Amino acid sequence: MKIREVLAVLIIIGIITLVGNFVGANIPMIDAIPGMIFLIAISILGVIFAKIIPVRIPAVAYIVTIGCIVTIPGFPGATIFNAWAQKVNFLALTTPILAYAGISIGKDLGVLKKTGWRILIVSFVVFIGTYIGSTIIAQIVLKLIGEI
Repeated sequence: MKIREVLAVLIIIGIITLVGNFVGANIPMIDAIPGMIFLIAISILGVIFAKIIPVRIPAVAYIVTIGCIVTIPGFPGATIFNAWAQKVNFLALTTPILAYAGISIGKDLGVLKKTGWRILIVSFVVFIGTYIGSTIIAQIVLKLIGEI
């Protein structure tokens, strides 16, 4: 995908997220716009890095790395960036992404049918393992910080 196309998709997702943010979390769109622009900027920067840096690393790795660096306390502007990002509800952000994933899977339904019933078992094992693993980690962390 060209960077211009990626930017167009990110802007569409951003608009859908702002609407979901307003409906679901009651955060006015005008308050969430700086955070959405910030998230889109980090994403597009990560995509650009993935294209220009000769090492074959996925764009998502660059996006996460950039996001972590610019929000570290002490980084210039980190408090402002964090305040902006807090105005964007995580669930509002995942809604358009999951819709896109659903459309993508639906387009390859024939391939999914060919994998057969085994994929169902593998999916259940992965989901249950992820749930149990997340629960164990949450339990340990909550005990360590004294919440339970």
